[in-house]
Amino acid sequence: MTKASSTAFHSHMFLGEGHRKSERKTWAVIWLCAIMMAAEIAGGLLFGSIALVADGLHMSTHAGALLLAALAYTYARRHAGDQRFSFGTGKLGDLAGFTSAIILAMIALLIGYESVIRLYAPVPIHFAEAIPVAFLGLAVNIASAWLLSGGHAHGHGQGQGHGHGHGHGHAAAHGHDETHRIATPDGEVVLEVFEDGVPPRFRIHRESGALVPSAVSIETVRPDGARQSFTFRDLGEGLESIEEIPEPHAFEAMVSISGQTYPVLFEEHEHAHGKATDDNNMRAAVVHVIADAAVSVLVIVGLLLARAFGWLWMDPVAGLVGAVVIASWALGLIRDTSAVLLDMNPDRGMAENLRRTIESEGDEIADLHLWRLGPGHLGAIVSVVTPTRRQQDYYRGRLSRFRSLSHLTIEVRRAA
Repeated sequence: MTKASSTAFHSHMFLGEGHRKSERKTWAVIWLCAIMMAAEIAGGLLFGSIALVADGLHMSTHAGALLLAALAYTYARRHAGDQRFSFGTGKLGDLAGFTSAIILAMIALLIGYESVIRLYAPVPIHFAEAIPVAFLGLAVNIASAWLLSGGHAHGHGQGQGHGHGHGHGHAAAHGHDETHRIATPDGEVVLEVFEDGVPPRFRIHRESGALVPSAVSIETVRPDGARQSFTFRDLGEGLESIEEIPEPHAFEAMVSISGQTYPVLFEEHEHAHGKATDDNNMRAAVVHVIADAAVSVLVIVGLLLARAFGWLWMDPVAGLVGAVVIASWALGLIRDTSAVLLDMNPDRGMAENLRRTIESEGDEIADLHLWRLGPGHLGAIVSVVTPTRRQQDYYRGRLSRFRSLSHLTIEVRRAA
C-alpha cells in the first residue's frame, strides 16, 4: 500500500480569485455607511427628528454586519499562511456568511414581530419625516450595492495561492480552449483550439512568416484509438482547419508542418462549478444590502399609500412582506454556508467524473472524499484499489485535468 500527498499542492492558500478586491470594496461600503450613520444621527438630534435618529441607528447594524465580512476577508488574508490552519483560511468567508445569515434571520423575525404589533395597534406616522428618510436609506443601499457588485469577478475561483496555473492562460478569455507553441526549424508556430461563438476548429499561425495550407495537416489520436484528419484553409492571419473538432478535446495531435511531424497533447480541463466557486462572504454582504434596499422600497410604497388613502395598515403589511423576503434569503444563505462548514460534497458532477476517470482502466475507488477549501478550491482524498503496480503519481497524472483540486491526497492499495 502506498499513500502520499502531492508536493505541488502543499500551498494552503485557498482564497478566492477576487479576495483582495472584495475586501477593499467591503471596507469602502462600511465607510459609506458609517458616514451616513453619523450624518443621520447628528441631523436627527439637531433638527429633532426621531425618524432620522432611528434610521441612523439602523444604519449602524447594517455597518456592523458588513464589518463582520470585512474582518473575515482581512483575517483570512493575513493568516493564509498560518500552519495552525490545516487547510488554510478559505472557509473563514463561509463562517462569516453563516453568521451574517443568522443575523439576517433575527432581523427578519424582529421586523415581522414589530409589523404584527402595529397591525393590531397602529401608531401615528410622521409622513413628512419618514418618507424622505426612506428615500435616503434606499439611495445609500443602491450606492452600497453598486460598490459591492461593480466589477466583481465571477471566475472559476483560481486565484491567490493556487497550487498550479491555469492551462488555458490568457487564451481562455478569447475563446481558445488550449494553446500550444511548437518549435520548428523555421520559427515558432502557435496551435490552438478556437471556439469563440463558432464550432471548435484548430487555428495555427507562425510567429514570423506565413504558413501554406497545403504544407500543414493534423491527425488526432484519441485514448480509444480513434483517429481523425484535419486539413486547413488560409484566413489571412493564419490557418484554420476545415473540419470541426468533436468533443471532448482530449487527444494527441500529430501536427505535420512541411513534412515534419510534431506530437502535441491536448487535455480536457475541468473546474468546479456553481456553489463550489461562490464567495459566500461577499454574497452575505450583498444580501444584507439588497435586503435593506428591498425593505426601503416596500416602506416607501407603504408610506405613500398610507398617506394618499389613509391606509395605515399598509406600513406594517409592507414590513411583513419584507420580513418574509429577508427570511427566505437568510435561509438560503444558511443552507449553503452550513454545507461548506460541514464539508458536504460541493460538486457531485465532479465527484462522479473523478470516479469515472480512475475506474475507466479497471481500477476501483474504494473511498472518495471531496470538499470545499475556499471559493473555487476543492480538496480530495481518493483511495484506489488496483490489480496493477501503478503508483500514486500515475493517478495524480490522471486527475491533473481537474484544475480545482487544490489539495489532493491519493492512497493506492493492491487488490487481493
